[in-house]
Amino acid sequence: MKNLMLALSGGVDSSVALTLLKNEYNIIGATMKLYDGAEAACDEARSVAERFGISHHVFDLKEQFKQKVIESFVNSYISGETPNPCVVCNKHIKFGAFLDCAESLGCDYFATGHYARVEFDKASGRFLLKKALSPKDQSYVLYGLSQEQLSRIIFPLGDLKGDKKQVRELAREHGLNADKPDSQDICFIPDGDYAGYIERFIGKSFQSGDIIDKNGKLLGRHNGIINYTIGQRKGLGLAAPEPLYVTGKNAKTGTVTAGGSSELFSSRLTARELNWIAFPELKETLRLSARTRYSGQEQPCTVSPTGENCVHVAFDSPQRALTPGQSVVFYDEDVVIGGGTIQLTIDN
Repeated sequence: MKNLMLALSGGVDSSVALTLLKNEYNIIGATMKLYDGAEAACDEARSVAERFGISHHVFDLKEQFKQKVIESFVNSYISGETPNPCVVCNKHIKFGAFLDCAESLGCDYFATGHYARVEFDKASGRFLLKKALSPKDQSYVLYGLSQEQLSRIIFPLGDLKGDKKQVRELAREHGLNADKPDSQDICFIPDGDYAGYIERFIGKSFQSGDIIDKNGKLLGRHNGIINYTIGQRKGLGLAAPEPLYVTGKNAKTGTVTAGGSSELFSSRLTARELNWIAFPELKETLRLSARTRYSGQEQPCTVSPTGENCVHVAFDSPQRALTPGQSVVFYDEDVVIGGGTIQLTIDN
């Protein structure tokens, strides 16, 4: 049997992935140590490995994680964007530095508990990333993977047609902890206080500033732009005849823009830092569907190349709270065509 390194987190998904692969590969379990305080997860992963009689390795990737993920996250927030660190982590750490660890262990393949599929397309000669058959599809956060990475990756949960309940039932059948809750939010900020984390990381507080409307009229004051994101309603402290939402942020002027619900909708955006999976580069305008948030629904759109590593996206209907820094991922039915980072939203 071929050697395979499996990313073990101690959670339900990676543990079930182990049960699905144990008869096909010589499995070596491995866990990433990304930040201080992750010892409990390493211990849980080790216990799963012992339960199945496989070896287990812990790789300290804290410095790489800090440089590639945390610093990128902090810099993006400071610039007025709302980043998705999971996308960056998958590209550079989990399927980058961690994948290199698989090679150091003599493993031909690398598996994780993600809900997605990889298939080789003979016609194009490329590896394709596809949606999972399960409703719990995670292809959105994997669009940044390269052909070399995809050629070595296995997602055993991608072919399961049931929901998370089915995975928990499989865990119970194998005597595993099936009731462990899913991980939530950003792993290195478990309390969800992004602003507090950023201020501690850079060693300074952010100044208060003006909250204005789209015409520049003063509405009130905010307590630092990193405390706000597009679409936010709570915490504005504004008295108005209609609910007000954050509709924009400007890091240069230190202002937050607020407006009514209708001002949250845009039909167009530009995206940068693109990665194409189905082909090497976008050379012509295509009709696709796009998802602009992990939990969002795909929406029909037209995608056009506008320059080096940049595209213009026009949606068939206005979309709510398109947010710079978030990812826009393009699909053709169940195939991930590619994706990029939202740079600018454009009003109707």
